[in-house]
Amino acid sequence: MSVDTSLPPQRPLTVDDFDFDLPASLIAQHPLPERSASRLLDGRGAQPQDRSFRELPGLLRAGDLLVFNDTQVIKARVLGQKASGGAVEMLVERVLPCDEVWAHVRASKSPRPGAQLTMAGGAFRAEVLGRCGPEGSLFHLRFSGEPLALLQQHGHVPLPPYITHEDTAEDERRYQTIFAARPGAVAAPTAALHFDDGVMAALAEQGVQTASVTLHVGAGTFQPVRVQNLAEHAMHSEWFEVSAETVRRIERTRAAGGRVLAVGTTSVRSLESAAQSGQLQPMTGDTDIFITPGFQFRVVDMLITNFHLPRSTLMMLISAFSGHPHVMALYRHAVAQRYRFFSYGDAMLLSR
Repeated sequence: MSVDTSLPPQRPLTVDDFDFDLPASLIAQHPLPERSASRLLDGRGAQPQDRSFRELPGLLRAGDLLVFNDTQVIKARVLGQKASGGAVEMLVERVLPCDEVWAHVRASKSPRPGAQLTMAGGAFRAEVLGRCGPEGSLFHLRFSGEPLALLQQHGHVPLPPYITHEDTAEDERRYQTIFAARPGAVAAPTAALHFDDGVMAALAEQGVQTASVTLHVGAGTFQPVRVQNLAEHAMHSEWFEVSAETVRRIERTRAAGGRVLAVGTTSVRSLESAAQSGQLQPMTGDTDIFITPGFQFRVVDMLITNFHLPRSTLMMLISAFSGHPHVMALYRHAVAQRYRFFSYGDAMLLSR
């Protein structure tokens, strides 16, 4: 199947331009038995190539640099009840100092400031301090103990909304990358889920180098864009860090003629956020960078990514990276060839 390489339309792109038909049967509900057993759609050229993920090392060169996101998914979903007895479902979005968190709270009636929530069958309490976030969409809470420890003991793996089963021991193990080191994400950087020790050994033998960034993925990554005009979309904010060591590795790679490959859109967003001044520099803080067609990339040359939700900001990011007509044609090919979609699905390799 050939890829349409015609020029993008001259009119401004709207959210409808990032829609596509996806049979529900292609949404992967479980991971494959082995991480690297997934397929890899090689979309670097005009003709898509159907490959295995284990072929990735042979597609790279000595001196290339892979940049991973080392965030760790926390067991952010926890159930409880209000003082009235009404059920509460909480999804912790961010852990703060002083046992405080920002969280999404679902209940029949929103709890008011001062309310005490009893969580995990009485294992701990959460006091409502107020509302926060865009348009007050999040709740500011104080736990009766250290949040990460309480969530690890009593929480559930925050599986994406399109995965229909309750979390299991398999999800606790597999909805986490082998690089996970810094707790704080409520969604996995899914492009890295395909990497295992065998692939990493083959990459090292090939002379491919590695570096890491951190971006604590928030629940906003699953939200569709609900406005037609992309400029009107309010992007969610996530905490990220690009270290001085990672900047040095990228500079050495560039100086030696190597390429920078971002593993996942979260790595792209981290690196390009740290280069918005025009030059990549170490940076720590929040980013709400919204990458759409026309964006000037300064750092990333190639991208490994999973297949994304229709009408999502991530579809817009990869379209900015590889061209909107090209990406949409690759997605049509992936559907026709029955690739597995979303978090537990297959991967694709793109070039800028």
